[in-house]
Amino acid sequence: MIASLQATEPPYANGHGFMAKENGHFSAHAYSNTNHMLLYKEPETSRKTVQSAEDRLIELRKLFDKADGDLLRIVGVGAGAWGSVFVAMLQEAYGHMREKVQFRIWRRSGKAVDRKAAEHLFEVINSREDVLRRLIRKCAYLKYVEGRLGDRALYADEILRDGFCINMLDTPLCTLKVVTNLQEAVWDADIVINGLPSTETRPVFEEIGRYWRERRSMPIVISLSKGVEAVLSPEPHIITPTQMIHEATNVPIDRILYIGGPNIAAEIYNREYANARICGSEQWAKPLARFLRQPHFMVWENPDLVTHEVMGGLKNVYAIGAGMVAALTKESATSKSVYFAHCTSEMVFITHLLTEEPEKLAGPLLADTYVTLLKGRNAWYGQKLAQGELRPDMGDSFQGKGTIQGVSAVEAFYELLRQPSLSVMHPEGHKMVAPVELCPILQTLYKILIKRFVMKL
Repeated sequence: MIASLQATEPPYANGHGFMAKENGHFSAHAYSNTNHMLLYKEPETSRKTVQSAEDRLIELRKLFDKADGDLLRIVGVGAGAWGSVFVAMLQEAYGHMREKVQFRIWRRSGKAVDRKAAEHLFEVINSREDVLRRLIRKCAYLKYVEGRLGDRALYADEILRDGFCINMLDTPLCTLKVVTNLQEAVWDADIVINGLPSTETRPVFEEIGRYWRERRSMPIVISLSKGVEAVLSPEPHIITPTQMIHEATNVPIDRILYIGGPNIAAEIYNREYANARICGSEQWAKPLARFLRQPHFMVWENPDLVTHEVMGGLKNVYAIGAGMVAALTKESATSKSVYFAHCTSEMVFITHLLTEEPEKLAGPLLADTYVTLLKGRNAWYGQKLAQGELRPDMGDSFQGKGTIQGVSAVEAFYELLRQPSLSVMHPEGHKMVAPVELCPILQTLYKILIKRFVMKL
């Protein structure tokens, strides 16, 4: 299986990609790689004039024409690890200005915390004096004792109010205002942060769209979601989460933005240095980048929304394979580097096939791929599959990890790239082939995860 995942050298690994269209088909041409820095210095203008948190909030309130006494309402929709951390980070930075801004987060009610997770959570609480004191002051500690003993059930929305995300119990957050009624959460929101998995984004935002029909002005939506839907007719194409939100709510696309890494949610909350890009219209990306930027969390704006979302979906696909290779080779540096070379070649090929003028896989885009292959739920899932601790038929959602978004993305990209109408000229065989034929790693992942073939280890 390792050989299948590492694959033979792809026909485009020598620097060739597929971009130009000739007679309705894509053909190969040289793709020139350039060197980019993976870490950027903060722009000189940013260093010369460092805005305070209050100044940044005042700037954003002006863009929304907020009068004194009118709160800027920021709502998170979905409470996975990244969605919870994102709202908690803003709460810590701006929450003390209660007369100017309000933060809330929506998650469904009724999700029980299992006994094993309750026991682990109790250990985490008792290992952190600050958290322990906070719960005692709130008279909330006893319920965690009872949960540990199995005398009462704990629920995900309940523990989130105390600062515990069910998908990230080892990293306690600040306390959060949690709302379980979706209409109540979003109907008057100025900024909505989409922290849902891509597979849940469309149905939830279709419901939200019904609540927004009577609004005079639409909110800004910032999407954290990574994944795609494949649409095969009338013309094969993909739909990214920002496009799903646009279709479901009629929010103009220039008011919908995407945030990408490189970053890991728990590490950001623990104030490890991280970068991010907010992608979309310059009108909103620039002020939002300033609003989100913190000393340990550097955010830049980028206009290329589509490329970053496609790469966001692809990196989760190939992270599953990276986890498999790491487990099967006992963390062999050579094997992992070979896999990295081949998977990034496939990612470049797919991105150039699906987007008109994609940004190069360099700088933050490359770093975002790298960190996801190193660490994260998709790489964890691949490792557990290879070690035999999980099976594909066990589903793609796990307590303590959330949804493994790479699984649905594998199927979406495979089904799209097997369409004859997207055929490309094989650079060596001089014949037209479906693009998926030039993606051996994607083919192997599809066989394992979707077709559930048993591969020889």
